[in-house]
Amino acid sequence: MVSPVTVMITGAAGQIGYALAPQVCRGAMLGPDTPIILHLLDIAPAETALKGVAMELVDAAYPLVKKIVATVNLEEACKGVDVAVMVGGFPRGPGMERKDVMAKNVAIYKGQASALQEHASPDVKVVVVANPANTNALILSNYAPKIPKENVTCLTRLDHNRALGQVSERTGVPVSDVKNCIIWGNHSSTQYPDVNHATAGGKSVRELVNDDEYLNGEFVTTVQQRGAAIIAARKFSSALSAASSVCDHVRDWVHGTPEGTWTSMGVISPGGDAGYGVEAGLMYSFPVTCAGGKWSIVQGLAIDDRSRSLMDATAAELKEEKTMAEELIAAM
Repeated sequence: MVSPVTVMITGAAGQIGYALAPQVCRGAMLGPDTPIILHLLDIAPAETALKGVAMELVDAAYPLVKKIVATVNLEEACKGVDVAVMVGGFPRGPGMERKDVMAKNVAIYKGQASALQEHASPDVKVVVVANPANTNALILSNYAPKIPKENVTCLTRLDHNRALGQVSERTGVPVSDVKNCIIWGNHSSTQYPDVNHATAGGKSVRELVNDDEYLNGEFVTTVQQRGAAIIAARKFSSALSAASSVCDHVRDWVHGTPEGTWTSMGVISPGGDAGYGVEAGLMYSFPVTCAGGKWSIVQGLAIDDRSRSLMDATAAELKEEKTMAEELIAAM
């Protein structure tokens, strides 16, 4: 018998949480044979909606689900958690400055860090989804020092999957045969979607597309701006694809990436050559492979001058965010 895995979703009454919880319960995250104990957390004003989500999950009668805990109590939600999906955060509203949003999220993630460290499993795996995802993850990691640094990540798999999808549409190759696109840097409009090492149907994407102007221009901006384009089309954020990519992120982390294939994850940079020259301590998206429940940055990839410039630009934004967060914490 496989022991149940306790999964926590914060912001569970929101759009992403509502899309994510059923996928977790069906085994999309941890596999069809892994039983689940599901912890759903949201803020007090969303308590009634949260109860409604829990009611629907009960009504769906998922065989893998052994227990559902729906709560507005952070400590209760974090108790015994093996996988923490941090969807909840303070969104940017009309007229809000970037610093205002950062200040709200610094406080939220500092508090959640303490609760996870105190109540979660010692080897809890954390993926931060709420924006600014990289910096929220960095704050959480810094204020939960008992949780191994490598166990705190942020979601750039959504951007990675978007890149795979764009290559598939451009080439006509099924997305299952598109491999090794890379998202470097921040989960923001400065991210660098890189196809220099990618293949489609076993062939180089650069050679197959044979259009550097497209790959260096429209492709990059399409991936960078895809979230905004979906909001413009749907009038809502990309909840479905975000939820699916969270499952992909955790599944590959826990069960491993296929041989010869890598994914993109926001992880703590080790600095130096191992971190492709990215300053140590930044939460930066790299190409990684996963095995045995651990990730490793893919090493030895050739980086051309154009790529170096784009990688440095997104690192500079992350450094600015990190400095801002540190200043806000110091002022608390």
